[in-house]
Amino acid sequence: MYRKYKSAELVKPGGLDLKDRLVGVQRVTKVTKGGRAFGFSAIVVVGDEAGVVGQGLGKSKDVASAIAKAVEDAKKNLVRIPLKGKSLPHEQKGKYGGARVNIIPAAQGTGVIAGGAVRTVLEAVGVHDVLSKSQGSSNPHNVVKATFDALLQLRDASVIARDRGISLDKVFNG
Repeated sequence: MYRKYKSAELVKPGGLDLKDRLVGVQRVTKVTKGGRAFGFSAIVVVGDEAGVVGQGLGKSKDVASAIAKAVEDAKKNLVRIPLKGKSLPHEQKGKYGGARVNIIPAAQGTGVIAGGAVRTVLEAVGVHDVLSKSQGSSNPHNVVKATFDALLQLRDASVIARDRGISLDKVFNG
């Protein structure tokens, strides 16, 4: 799922104190010749609030099992996000489908200035000071995936220095 990101570090769920957050539950309908069959789809974000986060989708005939399936799926898709203190290392844009998300690091004490699905993902990661703007589609599925796209593109200064083969000091001072 995260193969296109060079810096994506996959994480195993063992030993982590993961908290799950429900992004949304939708009632879906399948029309058959015998009438309408109702089901539910749930999207969940799990994270340890220290840089590890994952998202999952679960579908079932009842809400509780849809959420349980989504949590299990999210635990299979855990990734580590580089953080700088309680904020992000740099500004980043992400997109998925019609959703566009812009996340910007903020000064200490700012809080999480984000709405809906973006807020849920950023809080699960453990970011406390960030500004964000969600544009285009407000579909929670696409907004969560666009937020993950932005987070997975984030790179730590030490990773950039290693990739370029220069010292950490030279990254900042040229």
